[in-house]
Amino acid sequence: MTSTSGFKSATPEDVGIPSSAIRAFLRAVNHQSLELHSFILLRHGQVAAEGSWAPYSAARCHKLFSLSKSFTSTAVGFAVSEGLLSVEDLVLPFFPADAPDTPDPNLTRMRIKDLLTMTTGHAADVSGPMRQAGGDNWVRGFLSLPVEHAPGTHFVYNNGATYMLSAIVTQVTGETVLDYLTPRLFAPLGIENPTWSVCPRGITLGFSELKIGVGDIARFGQLYLQGGVWEGKQVIPADWVQTATSRQVRNEDNGSFDWSQGYGYQFWMCREGAYRGDGAFGQYCIVMPEQAAVLAITSGVDNMQAVLDLVWAHLLPNLGKEVLLPNNADYNALQSELSSLSWAAPASHAQPSATVKSAIPGQWAVADASPQGIHAIALTQDGDTLIFQVRDPAGDHQIVCEPGGWSIGKSSLFAPDTAVAASYAWEDEATCLLTIRALETPFCHRFRLQFAGDDLTIQASVNVAFGPTTRPPLRARRLQS
Repeated sequence: MTSTSGFKSATPEDVGIPSSAIRAFLRAVNHQSLELHSFILLRHGQVAAEGSWAPYSAARCHKLFSLSKSFTSTAVGFAVSEGLLSVEDLVLPFFPADAPDTPDPNLTRMRIKDLLTMTTGHAADVSGPMRQAGGDNWVRGFLSLPVEHAPGTHFVYNNGATYMLSAIVTQVTGETVLDYLTPRLFAPLGIENPTWSVCPRGITLGFSELKIGVGDIARFGQLYLQGGVWEGKQVIPADWVQTATSRQVRNEDNGSFDWSQGYGYQFWMCREGAYRGDGAFGQYCIVMPEQAAVLAITSGVDNMQAVLDLVWAHLLPNLGKEVLLPNNADYNALQSELSSLSWAAPASHAQPSATVKSAIPGQWAVADASPQGIHAIALTQDGDTLIFQVRDPAGDHQIVCEPGGWSIGKSSLFAPDTAVAASYAWEDEATCLLTIRALETPFCHRFRLQFAGDDLTIQASVNVAFGPTTRPPLRARRLQS
């Protein structure tokens, strides 16, 4: 049997995993309210278990954030194998037109290897400063910044370093990293229609914004587990796989924290002899070589260590045997749990008051300047369906919400053509909660609408963010028709 991810499927016991261990992992995820979206567990190249929490689907692409970095590293590996560059090459000579007149002395000693290992010598991530300093030319901005430490001596997680790897690949190949990887990596693995954002000059970001599916993440991890071999062909050079996924630099050496076990070439070392690529808010490609296993996860969590702790507690210790006797009761119970995974839409606890009902349909003008630029809100109904509309400088944006369930559609409120699942519920007779899940991202947005006569207060929040998860409330006044 073939799974939806393209791998052959097996029962967990057929590949040496107790179904009860996977159930324990899922129960622990639920107990800790860790918002996983999809996962695939491979052992010996077969799917032991996979599932998606509705309304999410493994068939959708998902934003990878910094898991993208491991793909950029792979592009560098291909360029090395084709003789286009060496990891010992200095960075500055690749960009003579963008070099400062008097480069920082440490910059002149920075190598591609220092970019790969996050040891550029910068005191902090430079992705913001390089954009500010360079305007549309991020390369020039990067090269203009001070380098406080000798390259190769000081580990700092640095998005700017990965961007420069992408820029170097483009410089030596004449292609974006996305285009360069398509025939070399994506096509051989059957990864279809990957997308990857670019900078103002058309260079693939490298450090973030790749979008592929959870099955594609699993294929990438399996390729690395197999030493770069796919369907009998050496796709990635074996020596690159070995080097990239080995500890090249130390960081904090904190035994209980998986971000302090050392770093390879854009891969993190883990406890338990594993390694991984990962991205913000819970995008994981975990490779367990000693156990011949790969775990791919997409999610929207703010505690990424908690997910790894559950992997080490419930899954990895149960990957010691090659095959187990069938256990139909546990296997059937697991299949039942996997088929019923979901994030339920909030349920209503009240009905709107007659005054609130009479206000819909209605339009409200935002009273004060909104940081988001929102200046009008509208609500209409079609039967039980509630249609939420927002007007901002980019135009009008509409989201269709269902009561107690999910309406699947698209909206431009958060980004153009965003796939969303939307619901609404009445918390009390004057408070309506809109829950909007951006299905190809970690983000779940909530808008709490509080009605008071002609006044409307909108409190926006999001489950995870790089900054505050709650925004200042917007106050709006109903427009008389």
